[in-house]
Amino acid sequence: MRFKITRHSGYTPPEDALDLLLQRLGAHRESVSFAKVGAEIWATVEADAPVSMTQDERADIGRRTVLGVVNEVCEGAPGLKSDWFAVSSAS
Repeated sequence: MRFKITRHSGYTPPEDALDLLLQRLGAHRESVSFAKVGAEIWATVEADAPVSMTQDERADIGRRTVLGVVNEVCEGAPGLKSDWFAVSSAS
């Protein structure tokens, strides 16, 4: 599943916040790969969900996985706050 990481509209992060985040994330972390596409970061979750799960359940688990990685990276990085970023499903 693919998700997009964007600047959160409720906060005013620095202009280069997404670039800084991507530098910390790298191209791949845990079961998620990352790539900058325009003004957002695309996160692709490489997990096999059980067939019995609905699409919404898979999306929720994937979004939580991406949020967890973003939170973990921002927690140990000076100058980055996880609150600056929003994660949503990419259509």
